[in-house]
Amino acid sequence: MSALFEPYTLRSLTIPNRVWMPPMCQYSALPEGPEAGVPLDWHFAHYAARAVGGTGLIIVEATAVSPEGRISPYDLGIWNDAQVEAFRRTTAFLKSQGTVPGIQIAHSGRKGSTGRTWTGGGPVGPQEHGWQPVAPSPVAFDEGHPVPTELTVEQIREIVGQFADAARRSLDAGFEVAEIHGAHGYLIGEFLSPHSNKRTDAYGGSYENRTRFALEVVDAVRAVWPEDKPLFFRISATDWLEEAGWTADDTVRFATALKEHGIDLLDVSTGGNAAGVRIPVEPGYQVPFAARVKAETDLAVAAVGLITDVEQAEKILAGGEADAVLLGRELLRNPSWARHAAREVGAEVHVPDQYHRSV
Repeated sequence: MSALFEPYTLRSLTIPNRVWMPPMCQYSALPEGPEAGVPLDWHFAHYAARAVGGTGLIIVEATAVSPEGRISPYDLGIWNDAQVEAFRRTTAFLKSQGTVPGIQIAHSGRKGSTGRTWTGGGPVGPQEHGWQPVAPSPVAFDEGHPVPTELTVEQIREIVGQFADAARRSLDAGFEVAEIHGAHGYLIGEFLSPHSNKRTDAYGGSYENRTRFALEVVDAVRAVWPEDKPLFFRISATDWLEEAGWTADDTVRFATALKEHGIDLLDVSTGGNAAGVRIPVEPGYQVPFAARVKAETDLAVAAVGLITDVEQAEKILAGGEADAVLLGRELLRNPSWARHAAREVGAEVHVPDQYHRSV
């Protein structure tokens, strides 16, 4: 049997195959007003197409736990009931196609208040719906980026509560999987790395202190997320820095702690916290980091990073390097990748009745 099309069970949830879609921001929500952060027709059509195409799990893009937690003013949010109501249309449709709906809940930290990527993605000010970013320390992400406001302990605790509230709303919106965004240099990742965390209190300095905020968020979310539903954590396994950064060794160590705190799967990416670093990008370049976590811990992992063809994806799974593969850009190019892959390996995947002539 094809490894790609074996069902995968976490807690009481069975995902129909191992072809999963990672979070990819669409920057297509309204920036202000009562519908700010609300998913619109674009979002529905975007995710619906990948469900019709046979994708087993779709993790909706980074969805902010507060207005200030957005990456751009055009990001989705899950901080109010209007957003919850609007998401129900998408989650119901995904389920009708046999696809599991997931959501990534996130806070952008010092990388917030930026423009859409296709307009350059640089920092934006109040005249462009922007705001003052916050972070563990007053250290700008890069030249031209504003110095963020250092969070107080009281504000840190408030954000922990916002993650828990976002998880409750995500459940109400119909999501079956929640993923906490700890990668790519956004707020949780900023706390993890000594490159961006210069604090001298209980949230900075030692490894134990730098991981404290992340584990508090995990505990708060796990406390409100049902026991029978899986909880994921996305991590950047390395900052790609030679010194003073988060490392693969840190990731392996942290994976064990995450499992102890109720995380079911680690979504392994890399980078994003340090500007100007050289990343050796090539097909599957992040897979070895996932493979190491899988080999050295008891935590399930998903691999991501220029996974594009069927043979490559099968090899990753059959070789035990990961439990699932996340196809990002390839699913943007080909929403029906899973159906095409199933045909290639002689497996079965859900095909809508309306598309029976395509089988």
